[in-house]
Amino acid sequence: MTKPIPRIGSRKNGRSGSRKNGRRIPKGVIHVQASFNNTIVTVTDVRGRVVSWASAGTSGFKGTKRGTPYAAQAAALNAIRTVVDQGMQRAEVMIKGPGLGRDAALRAIRRSGLLLSFVRDVTPMPHNGCRPPKKRRV
Repeated sequence: MTKPIPRIGSRKNGRSGSRKNGRRIPKGVIHVQASFNNTIVTVTDVRGRVVSWASAGTSGFKGTKRGTPYAAQAAALNAIRTVVDQGMQRAEVMIKGPGLGRDAALRAIRRSGLLLSFVRDVTPMPHNGCRPPKKRRV
């Protein structure tokens, strides 16, 4: 009889469960993408790895209510709550998009107790952009 081949990567003797709260993150970057239909808040570390995220949709808002400032505020609070528990004290904020949730999300981030080193608007602006479609002839 041959010996059974040992399974590499089995969890029998290793630790099981989530390792999500293992990292301590002193400084991070908060990305706010505010469109007219939704607001997405993503918290990353300084290298760009996502630590936490939330959107107005995952915060319990449906339909046109996702584009409201109150929904953006709730999304920002949900995204930041987990990283504050992981020890984040300082953050940079990057805001993108023309939506209504821009100011409300920033206000919620300011009230959360994080020290903000800077707030930057990273909305993409075309430098004359794409060629427009040809005029309609009726």
